[in-house]
Amino acid sequence: MTVELNHTIVPARDPQASAQFLADILGLNVDPPVAHFIPVTLANQVSLDYDQLDDFEPHHYAFMVSEQEFDAALARIQHAGITHYGDPVCQEGGQIYHSKRTEGRRGTYFHDPDGHLMEILTPGDARS
Repeated sequence: MTVELNHTIVPARDPQASAQFLADILGLNVDPPVAHFIPVTLANQVSLDYDQLDDFEPHHYAFMVSEQEFDAALARIQHAGITHYGDPVCQEGGQIYHSKRTEGRRGTYFHDPDGHLMEILTPGDARS
């Protein structure tokens, strides 16, 4: 059997609101609750299972999206007035990045309501 990631737990102060925030940005749906988790399932069937916690360290989550999905998600981020960054330390506000290692790759970072650093990026073409 090939090893695949099935799900990961995302700590959130308000799991429903945080799951909806991500689903709205990515153009996805929030799935029905599973026990006390609020899942958002990605195209590869990996789910992010939002769980209520009051105290946690922020994490980083990166989402590979097509060029069209990137443009749509970026438009939703901008329309919602969410600050996005061209770097992971969040100093290049209002920017996107262009990878030096992968030609054509674009990406940007933004924070969710719980301070998690979210990243959307396109595949681009790997250089030889």
